[in-house]
Amino acid sequence: MSATTEQPVQAPPLEKKTTAGNYFVSNYPPFSFWKPEFVPDVVQSLERPPKPAPLGVYLHIPFCRKRCHFCYFKVYTDKDSSSIRAYIDAALQELSIYAKKPVIGGRPANFVYFGGGTPSYLSVDQLKHLTEGMKQLIPWTGVEEVTFECEPGTLTEHKLAAIRDMGVTRLSLGVENFDDHILEINGRAHHSKEIARAYAFARQLGFPQINVDLIAGMVEETDANWKECVRKVIEMSPDSVTIYQMEIPYNTTIYQQMKSAGKLVAPVADWEIKRSWVAYAFGELEKAGYTIGSAYTAVKDKSKTRFLYRDRLWAGADLLGLGVASFGHLQGTHYQNQHDFDPYVKAVQAGQLPIYRAMTPTADERFIREFVLQLKLGQVSCNYFNNKFGVDVKQRFAEPLQRLSDWGFAAVNGDTIQLNRDGLLQVDRLLHEFFLPQHRNARYA
Repeated sequence: MSATTEQPVQAPPLEKKTTAGNYFVSNYPPFSFWKPEFVPDVVQSLERPPKPAPLGVYLHIPFCRKRCHFCYFKVYTDKDSSSIRAYIDAALQELSIYAKKPVIGGRPANFVYFGGGTPSYLSVDQLKHLTEGMKQLIPWTGVEEVTFECEPGTLTEHKLAAIRDMGVTRLSLGVENFDDHILEINGRAHHSKEIARAYAFARQLGFPQINVDLIAGMVEETDANWKECVRKVIEMSPDSVTIYQMEIPYNTTIYQQMKSAGKLVAPVADWEIKRSWVAYAFGELEKAGYTIGSAYTAVKDKSKTRFLYRDRLWAGADLLGLGVASFGHLQGTHYQNQHDFDPYVKAVQAGQLPIYRAMTPTADERFIREFVLQLKLGQVSCNYFNNKFGVDVKQRFAEPLQRLSDWGFAAVNGDTIQLNRDGLLQVDRLLHEFFLPQHRNARYA
């Protein structure tokens, strides 16, 4: 591609200040187009035999020691052991309802993901009750990846051993930062000493893959602090590193504080600084032998380190979403469960699926979904989309691809559409160029 004018074409100005709202693109069409009136579509899809596709299982564990000030997930910090047991039993009951449906019955799980909240908040007995119950309902014999999110301060050697015995292959540690003051002021429950202790235990137990999460742009984070965090991560030498740029959705504590003070700008680093910090981290990780695998991830050994949950989901795999507020995707229909604890538990106890809203994308929307999500990997194959959807990507997206090329973020090289590092670092805002017109200005959450 080449510029269509003699003068350099300027990209739309980068966002400067971090204001409230969702930045990260996790699905398409936007969630605001998912509606309760479309729930019958999910119910109908469950009665059809499955199309050939990997089956993933996602379970949301919504319990935490503290609520982080930047957290926008559905979490609870006030539930006692009896409430937690009721929730686990409800999740197992929900899975048992699905297991009897034609779309699921007998299909083995290809990948499993325990997300939160804080899955590691559960006790060893609770974890055993949960996973043993799940394995009785859906085969895990051929599972290729089991991911488990952890908060370092909840981990003991005994609990990590139990997590390993569950069959977890990918342990993800929510480190976020190594400075105790920054962890505290952002509402994190753990401290730096707990990070080192938990990581050492996990390494001793031989988890096949350990991932470490960092967040660029936490409240009071500085350039010096960020560089020290990158240094410490490289010193730890995890199998993969995931880095998110801080955003402030409307349901966060930080936004509530902004609203009360009448402020429009969040008290965190602006987007330009956050992008520069991630660029620095990626550069240092590459010097240490890591490969950049997406807009958010670096992996130490590309031949051994995979993230099947992401890759299979972005390629159209079925996902059985369990638990409060969980998202799922079955037979081409997206759905989300009830947002709140009591309605979720009561629905399942009554023998009903706790689905709150849904949407069945058109064939064109399914194509766009896979394209924009896979572009987060930094490059996509045009032949993949031609073979799967019968769409000539270069022709279909000629105008937005030209714009990204003119702005200096992307290029087409034969079969491959590739983003450069500058494009990758702001991919979430660039993806909107490929949205259908009715979706471009939509509220994303």
